[in-house]
Amino acid sequence: MPSVASARPPIETISSYFPLTNPVPTPLTHPELISTSDITREEDLLRNPFSFRHWWTAIQVSKDSFSAQLKLESLPDVEPATLTLLGPLASPSSRSSLQRLTYLYESALAQFPRSFKLWKSYLHMRMSYVCGKFLHKKRAGGKKKFPEMKDALEDEKEDLEEWEGALDGAIGYEEWKSLIATFERALMWLPNLPRLWILYISIFFHPECPAPFCFTHARRTFDRALRTLPPSLHSRIWVRYLLWAESTGGSSCVAVYRRYLTVDPSVTEHYVSLLLAPSNSDKRPLEAAKLLLSLARKAQRGEIVGSEGRSPYQLFVEWLEVVEKYAEEVGIDVDETVMNQEARDKLSAETTETDEKQEPASLNGPLIRISGPPVAVSKDGKVLPPYDEDEDPTSSRKVDVEKIVEKDGLEVYKDQAGRLWTGLATYWIKRAEFERAVSTFERGLKGALTVRDFTQIIDAYAEFSESVISALVEALADLDDEDEDKAETEKEADERMRAFEDLMDRRPFLLNDVLLRRNPNDVQEWEKRVALWGKNDEKIVETYERAIKTIIPKRATANFHRLCIEFAKFYEDGGSTGQAEKDVDSARKIFERSTKINFRAVEDLAEVWCEWSEMELRHDNYDEAIRVMQRAAVIPKNPKVDYHDHSLPVQARLFKSLKLWSFYVDLEESVGTVETTKAVYDKILELRIANAQVIINYAAFLEENKYFEESFKVYERGVELFTFPVAFEIWNIYLSKFVKRYGGNKIERTRDLFEQALEQCPAKFCKPLYLMYAQLEEEHGLAKRAMNVYERATQAVAPEDRFEMYTIYIAKAAENFGLPATRPIYERALEVLPDKQTAKVCIRFAQLERKLGEIDRARAIYAHASQFCDPRVMPDFWKEWYDFEIETGSEDTFREMLRIKRSVQAQFNTEASFLAAQTISARKGAAAELEKESADAADPMAAMELEAGGGKQNMFVPATKTAVARQDEPEKEPADEQAAQQNEDEIHISDDEA
Repeated sequence: MPSVASARPPIETISSYFPLTNPVPTPLTHPELISTSDITREEDLLRNPFSFRHWWTAIQVSKDSFSAQLKLESLPDVEPATLTLLGPLASPSSRSSLQRLTYLYESALAQFPRSFKLWKSYLHMRMSYVCGKFLHKKRAGGKKKFPEMKDALEDEKEDLEEWEGALDGAIGYEEWKSLIATFERALMWLPNLPRLWILYISIFFHPECPAPFCFTHARRTFDRALRTLPPSLHSRIWVRYLLWAESTGGSSCVAVYRRYLTVDPSVTEHYVSLLLAPSNSDKRPLEAAKLLLSLARKAQRGEIVGSEGRSPYQLFVEWLEVVEKYAEEVGIDVDETVMNQEARDKLSAETTETDEKQEPASLNGPLIRISGPPVAVSKDGKVLPPYDEDEDPTSSRKVDVEKIVEKDGLEVYKDQAGRLWTGLATYWIKRAEFERAVSTFERGLKGALTVRDFTQIIDAYAEFSESVISALVEALADLDDEDEDKAETEKEADERMRAFEDLMDRRPFLLNDVLLRRNPNDVQEWEKRVALWGKNDEKIVETYERAIKTIIPKRATANFHRLCIEFAKFYEDGGSTGQAEKDVDSARKIFERSTKINFRAVEDLAEVWCEWSEMELRHDNYDEAIRVMQRAAVIPKNPKVDYHDHSLPVQARLFKSLKLWSFYVDLEESVGTVETTKAVYDKILELRIANAQVIINYAAFLEENKYFEESFKVYERGVELFTFPVAFEIWNIYLSKFVKRYGGNKIERTRDLFEQALEQCPAKFCKPLYLMYAQLEEEHGLAKRAMNVYERATQAVAPEDRFEMYTIYIAKAAENFGLPATRPIYERALEVLPDKQTAKVCIRFAQLERKLGEIDRARAIYAHASQFCDPRVMPDFWKEWYDFEIETGSEDTFREMLRIKRSVQAQFNTEASFLAAQTISARKGAAAELEKESADAADPMAAMELEAGGGKQNMFVPATKTAVARQDEPEKEPADEQAAQQNEDEIHISDDEA
């Protein structure tokens, strides 16, 4: 098989074909352009030189004939290598057709030099012979409005032209050059048509485009297009220009993108990705970092919006990631950083000193204008930020990373301090400045305000320490025992290990510092810090002192007063272990300081005083304990102070604290005298802060000390102070105590007290008082007066208590005056009580009449009560009446009872009552139903009537036995079927009687 080199034709032979179109072929230079068949066309064109239609028709006919000829022509004699190099111009006929069409187009353009249609067709024809066959790409829908530049770059990259079988750029250089010249002539005549420029520019992306045209000439052509076209069309040129710059790379790419970023910074991130791309051999991390910093600052000022909706913080973190990755190329070293920091501190101190020395302005003084830094203003009047070399991508000066992180990061994004501090520390680690990294971690831990930031920083700190220790251990393993550096390495490893252990020991304290920085008024965190110190009494005292000085009482969380109390108990108990000497004097000083703190609530201050007094009691200093409470309970000259007035300090409202006075009075009861205790109780009552319990306690104290009348006076003062329902409890105790004390000796006074208590007593509270009053009259008064009390009670109590009250009244009346005396009471009860309770009263009333032998009256009472009793809801009443008729009635009365029952059933047969009856029936269960039926079958009256009827049953079904009710009944056994069908209310009558 012959090699490619042997199959390739000689270059000299191929080069002899060119140039084909330079100079432009004419019949004078190329007689073969016109054949005998073309004479008619030429004569027609000579006769009509200014007719565009004749020229266009001639061109199209020639193109069609050449295309048909090329399709029919085969290339058996053309070598594959020649076809590869020449592409569309590999055959002689194609070269000839190119010359002929060029001649026709040039002749037509001589007549119509400003015809866009003619130029476009001519250029496409020339490109088809030089650039090859254009490969059309399928599009989904029409082209949309020009998008943002970043999206436009992606879309345009996919839409770049592709060709097949082009002319080699080296062999066909003259033809490429001639094509470029043709585009230049077209743009000379039609310079403002963007489609011609875009068509021209597309040549520079062709892979066979010669180097003299696709680099410098292409850049100059792009620049000419931007200068020529109006600004509204620049975006179409720039998108191609940027793509060309990306494909070219090097300094050209940098120069083009820098120019574009001055007018549109939206592609900054795309440009940064190009600068840092792995395929880029000439990476520029410093320029990328400055561009990202500028973009983040502009986004933070609201001048631009990051691509893909990125926030200013995300852009800043992207800059920080570049700094971390290219620490040596971007940032300055430690020495320069320290020098810059010192210079900034010095300048800040000088500025502060100048401001302090500046004289204040006066009305009569002269006005002095102090010059400031120069200010740049944009065209629309907006003040531009001053020039910053850290944002200038053309500057080669490295940036001060630490200053930028503190100024643009930590001061702005305070909620993301953890990520920023770890990023700055990583920067120093990448530069092998480990000590600076450690100091950065420590600064971050001291400045963290959230647990999340603290966790990020300390985890990164611990990981860094572990990696350094691991590296030192590995280095020690590689060193020999005789190596001089081994001792120094071991020493450094030990120091790093101790520092790491110290960091782990400090972690709880550092976390507590974070929480206290976030909220220095968090009492619970101060308590946790005290617990962290364990048995270190010195640090515990220091923490307590710092907490009391730091916490603002009005902003403190709960139990700030407990913190002060625990501090005093610390001294009282002899330290955390209790082994030190108990220092009660120091505890008194702590309590003294605490009583001057303006706590959030009065009760907090009261508890401090009470704890102080309890401490004195624990050390048997009873007099001192009372003196402490006397100091706390001092009443000011103006006692008319609102206890809930928070504008006043708690010390001014302390004298109205019931908690304080309650402890004080308990203390006086325990270690004081009766007189001092009474004085304290009297002060509580004078201040009108006593509650019912205080009244009861005071009265009980006087009663224990045999001051009975005074205790009763206290009860009277209590009922004057309080209204019901609180007064009810005091009256209840007061009356019971008074009756127990005097009984019937002071009956009139006792009656007055009861009348006074019942005068304003609400209905729901008066029942116990009436019962107590009636019992007093029964035991020490007259029975008639007791009955009057019961009568009053039935009218005065709440409706829900009247039935019970009537029951008691009836029982007492029967006991004192006999059963007949209860009749009027029953009658009044039937008038007053509701329908549900009337049935119960009627049953009892009927039983009474039956005992008295009044059977007709009892039957009338049952008939009266039946109108309130639904047989399905209250079967007990009907069972009671049924038994009554069985025992005392006749057939007529029994029949009347059944008639009344059926009429009552019809009266209550509404949907609501029917459903209620169903519910109650379902609850009873099948067992109770069977038991009831068996009892009815065994009834003697039913058996007698069955026998009198000759064994025939009148299968009458009452209204209660409805179909719905039967569905709920349990299934009966066949043996009990006849008993189940028996009606309990049925009357059996013989045929003769019927």
